[in-house]
Amino acid sequence: MITEQQLLDFMRETAYKPMTYQELEQHFDIKDAEDFREFLKLLNALEEEGKILLTSTNRYGVPERMDLQRGRLQAHAKGFAFLIPEDREHPDVYIHANDLKSAMNGDTVLVRVSSKGPAGGRLEGEVVRIVKRAVLQVVGVFQSHEAYGFVLPDDKRINRDIFIPKTSFNGAVNGQKVVVRIVSYPEGRAAAEGEVLEVLGHKDDPGVDILSVIRKHQLPEAFPDEVTEEAEKAPDAITEEEIVRQGRRDLRDKIIVTIDGEDAKDLDDAVNVERLPNGNYRLGVHIADVGYYVRENSKLDQEAYNRGCSVYLVDRVIPMLPHRLSNGICSLNPQVDRLTLSCEMEFNEHMKVVKHDIFTSVIKTKERMTYTNVRKILEEEDAELMERYKDLVDVFGTMKELALKLRANRMRRGAVDFDFDEAKVIVDNEGKAVDIVKRERTIAEQIIEEFMLAANETVAEHFHWLKVPFLYRIHEDPDPEKLQNFMAFAANFGHQIKGRGNSIHPRALQTLLEDIQGTKEQTVLSTMMLRSMKQAKYDAETTGHFGLAAEYYSHFTSPIRRYPDLVIHRVIREVLENGGALTAERQEYLTARMPDIAQQSSERERVAVDAERDTEQMKKAEYMLDKVGEEFEGIISSVTSFGMFIELDNTVEGLTRLSALTDDYYHFDEQHMALIGERTSKVFRIGDEVKVRVARVNMEDYTIDFELVDMKQRQRRERTGGSGQGGGFARGGEGRGKGKPHEGRDRKGGKDKTGKERKGGRDAAGKPKEAGTGVGGGGISTAGRSGRGGAGAGSASSFGFGSGKGGYNSPASGASKRRKKTSASGIFIGEAATPGSDARPNGEGAARRKRKNKGGSGGNSTAGFVRKKKK
Repeated sequence: MITEQQLLDFMRETAYKPMTYQELEQHFDIKDAEDFREFLKLLNALEEEGKILLTSTNRYGVPERMDLQRGRLQAHAKGFAFLIPEDREHPDVYIHANDLKSAMNGDTVLVRVSSKGPAGGRLEGEVVRIVKRAVLQVVGVFQSHEAYGFVLPDDKRINRDIFIPKTSFNGAVNGQKVVVRIVSYPEGRAAAEGEVLEVLGHKDDPGVDILSVIRKHQLPEAFPDEVTEEAEKAPDAITEEEIVRQGRRDLRDKIIVTIDGEDAKDLDDAVNVERLPNGNYRLGVHIADVGYYVRENSKLDQEAYNRGCSVYLVDRVIPMLPHRLSNGICSLNPQVDRLTLSCEMEFNEHMKVVKHDIFTSVIKTKERMTYTNVRKILEEEDAELMERYKDLVDVFGTMKELALKLRANRMRRGAVDFDFDEAKVIVDNEGKAVDIVKRERTIAEQIIEEFMLAANETVAEHFHWLKVPFLYRIHEDPDPEKLQNFMAFAANFGHQIKGRGNSIHPRALQTLLEDIQGTKEQTVLSTMMLRSMKQAKYDAETTGHFGLAAEYYSHFTSPIRRYPDLVIHRVIREVLENGGALTAERQEYLTARMPDIAQQSSERERVAVDAERDTEQMKKAEYMLDKVGEEFEGIISSVTSFGMFIELDNTVEGLTRLSALTDDYYHFDEQHMALIGERTSKVFRIGDEVKVRVARVNMEDYTIDFELVDMKQRQRRERTGGSGQGGGFARGGEGRGKGKPHEGRDRKGGKDKTGKERKGGRDAAGKPKEAGTGVGGGGISTAGRSGRGGAGAGSASSFGFGSGKGGYNSPASGASKRRKKTSASGIFIGEAATPGSDARPNGEGAARRKRKNKGGSGGNSTAGFVRKKKK
């Protein structure tokens, strides 16, 4: 029988030309009628999935051979989108809003690449076919218009409202949050149409906000009855007969402990450490054997596959497995027997694994330790705790010793260790945010982190060499262009990174992180470095983990909350029970299944991260709602063409808009990520400490606006030598030309909402502000605002920038005023005796750009050679 992979490999061959199904039948020599039926089913299934295409002449081929790319659409709130191709080697493709057809964010589509940007720039394309819809329902606020209604989607990437006919209101009233099923998708100028499936409640009701996020990301809540029934069949305890029958290694006499957060209930990992007579360390990492209770293809397994992982929202956890398992028989609770998979490793003095063993086991943990108590024992030597856990104090000391050595070895190897501040939002019984607490990364967390990393690497390498189907956690090398941009960015702060492009070793990046520790640019450089890297994901093949500088890496240690861990647990136990290998049949089946599981798990992980981020942003905004008018200390975390983002000590971030900087006009210097004042030359850079006042909180978009404390109003400069008093400075972002605002910048100045790096503009209008916009008499600015009116029309008012920077000098008091004449390149080429006259030959200036002058003569006097800032 012909497999999917065989068929696709054949069609991808260079010599292949599209064939009809009859020609394919002859090529594969299919004679049996049943095999032929299965072959036709395979062709139809692949064609529906967009993996192969049927041409107008009824011939089959693969999309990539027809100049098409298959991938996932990543939409932006401004209407455009990017195709993230399934082919890893192919760059992302930009798709204009007009070329999306009716495709929406997350859809699987086929795209024809239509053009390349100048100088080998970005690829552009158009959607040819929508293979699979990702958005089936939408959450938003219902607006009633009597005969019809609209739903304004919460997800800003869906930038068109959903039309609801009156017959589909289903009881919804104005201002309620609703869930809408899309009946028809947008086509051309026509809006999408939907029907209300569920009314969640008024948008301001307690709990509706989190419920909206759950529905928006289509997160599952209650488990189906058949899944719950299956979970209820799990035993409450294990028997001796069970242990003996399975041949598990008995580790119940060892000093094994769990170390978790205070509120954790699903304890899936436990550890023990011994110092051996030869001076080596033996580390044991013991993980709950969840795969023993969640059998392959059972209802529990199918539900876990669909969920992919547990989701940790601000006020609740949406678990991957029912609590009956995750908090019961699979949780490594103290002083009870539990079935586990163990990985024991022996480390020499250089922290190399000289011996390891992976086996099924049974354990009984001695204590359920918390991070707080372990930290107090190790760092504060808390007398009460040391007495209470006196039998374990030395063990914790050995754990600390080993963890610090493992970490030092990892750093020497070149692992990149980001140390970002994390915070937890505390909510009350009604779900309202009442506090924000920073999470500390203490020695206790580091112990568990290092031990889990060591086990994950050891397991991944062991099963790689066994050549069995497996799931790996991979982190591909960064894109060379993005890395080069980051290197140039770091150079602006005086930091040089060794290497060039894709030849940079992660050690060079870690060295930079160590160098900037404690400096004001630490946050921004760490953030920009992280954004220059690719996302980690799951894969059936190991290509290494760049961030960890590890050749082999997997996720083995959390099978209660991550599906890939559960999958490899089953593979491990199957291999162990079959003498170190799989049967040929199982090898083939699992090899075919692993890529699909890897993709599904990666996608579900992204959904979980987005949902967690949404609820955190929402509750941080809610927490600041009653802080409007209060003042806080913060640091500039990002500078953009439209303002600067400021992060408070509690990790809340808000925007100070360019228009709120009222003491001067500010230009965005993208290269140095700074805002520079025209008149004062004041500079705002990333890492600067500022004092801000909370100006407003927008609970529609969950955004916060700050304004700088003690920000003075722009001053009008009075000049002598003429009766007119000049205006010259427009308010806010006015008077900056009519260029379209730059679309690509978003939070923290480097990524838009699609997660793609975009080039920045220069100011809010995409242009540098030009001096000399105030003209005579009335002092009219280019923005059309009148300045302070002068008494006479005889002389034009003039002004200069006090510093004389940028090629502008203030005229001397009472001096005759002449206009500077410059070429298009900004080079001074002469003077005009009167405003509007032309010093260039052939009247060339009149054809290029005219300056209007209302009433009177006068201009800026110039002396010597002046280079003017280019427009």
